[in-house]
Parts: sequence; structure tokens; C-alpha cells
Amino acid sequence: MRRGVFVGGTILMVATSFGKAASGDSVLGVPALPAAVAVAVGASTATAQAVARPAAMPAAVMPAAAPPAAVMEVKIDNFKFGPEALTIPLGTTVTWTNRDDIPHTVVSTEGVFKSKVLDTDEKFTYTFAKAGTFDYFCSIHPKMTGKVVVQ
Repeated sequence: MRRGVFVGGTILMVATSFGKAASGDSVLGVPALPAAVAVAVGASTATAQAVARPAAMPAAVMPAAAPPAAVMEVKIDNFKFGPEALTIPLGTTVTWTNRDDIPHTVVSTEGVFKSKVLDTDEKFTYTFAKAGTFDYFCSIHPKMTGKVVVQ
């Protein structure tokens, strides 16, 4: 049986049998290998080399995980959103925090997002998955407005 394992941009073709795997001895879910392994790196399977299984298999090299999405903060204070306008990359999470002594909301004019009433120090978070301009306001104090531009 052959299994293909993606290792750091290379496909590693492994010939395995259905023999019993040693306890805890596996690489990316492939059972323990018998004495011979066929490896094709930049070559066809016809030109693959037969190599002996090393005493200990090295850890698989995995591509780096994507960096976490950015988090931006907007403070609600003194009847204002700060910053009032925010330009962010796609996938960014924005957190609004009410630092005022009275309740506020964060409501998209297009109905894309809507917070509950936020008391002092409460937060509302939204992740922007689409590009565009998103105007918002406080539904309790409609003169409080802000804008998020997602690029």
C-alpha cells in the first residue's frame, strides 16, 4: 500500500504493509514502517530509492501556521468612538469597549452587526470577513457614529 504525506512542500511516497505498528510509532497517522521504504523526492516512483528505515524517525517538518488575525480596539468614551474611522485588512477582529459611564451600542447601518447594550467596561467583538466600508452608530445616541474600512 502507498501513502502520500505532504512534508514541507514535498510529497513523500511511503510503501507500507499492514504489519502491526510499534506502540506510539507513527508519522502523521502513517503506521510504523517496515524495514524498507520507497522515497520519491523530485523523482518519479520508477526512480525512487529503497532506503532502510532509520532507528528513529525524525519529526515531520510542517509548514508554519498562518499568523493569527489582527485585533483592533475601538474605545467608546465621552460619547465618541475612538478612533472614529478605522482601516483594517480583511479578517481583522475589532473589539469595541465601552469606557463611558452610561450604556452604548454598536450597530451597523446596513445591519451587518449589532451589539447588545454595553454597560461600562463591557465589550463587543466582530470579525470582518468581507471587504467594504461599514458605517456604524450608537442606537441610544444616534449622533455617535464611526466607520470601519476593510481592505
